[in-house]
Amino acid sequence: MNKTLLAEFTAREGAQDEVARLILEYAKKVREEEGNIAFDVYTRSANPRAFWIFEVYRDEDAFQAHLKAPYGGPFNAALVPLIEEDASVLTFLDPVTRPDLARSGD
Repeated sequence: MNKTLLAEFTAREGAQDEVARLILEYAKKVREEEGNIAFDVYTRSANPRAFWIFEVYRDEDAFQAHLKAPYGGPFNAALVPLIEEDASVLTFLDPVTRPDLARSGD
């Protein structure tokens, strides 16, 4: 089963351009990971300092490999002084299924 999450953080006033540069460089590396399916970077229309990153990994093992990648630590160390939060706020997501649409015998 895919591992899906939303990472959120808010750039400090005046730091949004540097945050955008950092996250886009990081995104290039993450997208090259064997188990990465999606790493999409957004800002909120109403607040361009609010960043949302939608991430999907093949499975838990792929997500764990992502966490161990050598470029993650330096990225986070560079990001933390530029954002309002202590770290990215992670929300793990599960797909919604409709039991009434499930076919019996599958």
